[in-house]
Amino acid sequence: MPTKAFATRSQTWVLVLASAASFMAALDTLVVTTALTTIRVDLDASLEQLEWTVNAYNLSFAVLLMSAAVLGDRFGRQRMFAGGVALFALASAACAVAPSVGWLIAARAAQGVGAALITTLALALVGTAFAPQRRGSALGIFFALTGLAVASGPLIGGAITEGIAWEWIFWLNVPIGLALAPLALARIPESFGPDKGLDLPGLALVTAGALGLVWGLVRGNIAGWGSVEVVATLAGGAVMVAAFVAWQLRAPEPMLPMRFFRSRTFSAGNAAIFFAVAALFCGVFFIAQFMQSGLGYGPLDAGLRLLPWTATLFFVAPIAGALVDRFGERPFMIAGPLLQAAGMGWIALVADAGIAYGALIPPLIVAGVGVSMSFPAAQNSVVGAVPEAAIGKAAGTNMTMRELGGVFGIAISVAVFAGAGSYASAQAFSDGFVAAMGTSAALSVLGALCGAALPRRSKRAAAVPATAIPAIEAEGR
Repeated sequence: MPTKAFATRSQTWVLVLASAASFMAALDTLVVTTALTTIRVDLDASLEQLEWTVNAYNLSFAVLLMSAAVLGDRFGRQRMFAGGVALFALASAACAVAPSVGWLIAARAAQGVGAALITTLALALVGTAFAPQRRGSALGIFFALTGLAVASGPLIGGAITEGIAWEWIFWLNVPIGLALAPLALARIPESFGPDKGLDLPGLALVTAGALGLVWGLVRGNIAGWGSVEVVATLAGGAVMVAAFVAWQLRAPEPMLPMRFFRSRTFSAGNAAIFFAVAALFCGVFFIAQFMQSGLGYGPLDAGLRLLPWTATLFFVAPIAGALVDRFGERPFMIAGPLLQAAGMGWIALVADAGIAYGALIPPLIVAGVGVSMSFPAAQNSVVGAVPEAAIGKAAGTNMTMRELGGVFGIAISVAVFAGAGSYASAQAFSDGFVAAMGTSAALSVLGALCGAALPRRSKRAAAVPATAIPAIEAEGR
């Protein structure tokens, strides 16, 4: 009896093109890591400005993810996906020609807009193309191919920065984008969702809230934690976030329906990945710099030495995705963040300016395996907790939580680093790095605690009709 193929030709095109575009967006998040030290020197960037070269991208990415889902629902997921790819390529060119760090930060923010369209709609396209019983495996493949960017990003960034110039890490995206955009229009079937209303007040509130909180965290060590600037921005950000929640509860067409959070699977999955990614980005921002500023390696050597950590996503994610379909999300959302906590805590205990690289390999692998287990489990829990018609918005919410987690993880870890160390010497950098890695471990533990709140076996709410959204309330009981 012939074996049924895993995917049809149409599904294969969707999976390949969505993964390739996400590869490009993920590559640009991590390709910068091994170039940060060079960018700091070439553009005379401060720690605060260096942080914004990463967080400008992540912040615009995060706050526009849910709006990207609405744009896809309203104007067509395929069309908006292709537009996001084109925008990302153009913004990458703007990054490459940046004459100053201010220009680079602005161009990185524009990249984040394109990345929001790419990533949200890529996940929505994959999620709707595959049936629930195949979705976990498809998402595992999706994250594995995206993981290739994670694995190769620091290495590619280091090789280009050392061999050519850091500007070429951005030029790399231009031909990829120019090839993917027309292919997406030609090969991905157009689809629309039920949500046609763009929630502009909600977008403004969540943007102001996230910006206020991040600004306060970034400026805390510089302006003083008790200064009017920092207290006002942190308080204002918190008020804007509360106002966003209040508006979503009564908005006629909310960008994030609060009823989704009545599902324990949805709420716990999002909270767990927020903290897991916050911990991950602590490492993303500092480990490559530690290899260079603390241990004296060049950008290429630093990229090579990150492979034991970054390559795990490529190998572990597809296996974890398949096992999630069989055993449910909860075990992976507990064990994954705990392994990451163990790896980051281990690094914090052994790291020093003169440490041998070999001592870092085991904890890097442990941390990488942990976060690789978490991604497909969290995505599957969130997407599986809502009806099929709401998959786009659920995927956007999950990606928003991941990106906001990355933004806050970097902001918090930089604040901790600045309080304990500096760039003044290898030992001063090492002192701050140890404190930042301890912060990463603590955030990972918080992720595991949230993962423990997941039901022991996630119910497939996506199997119910779109009109049965209230049924997800039973998930949290």
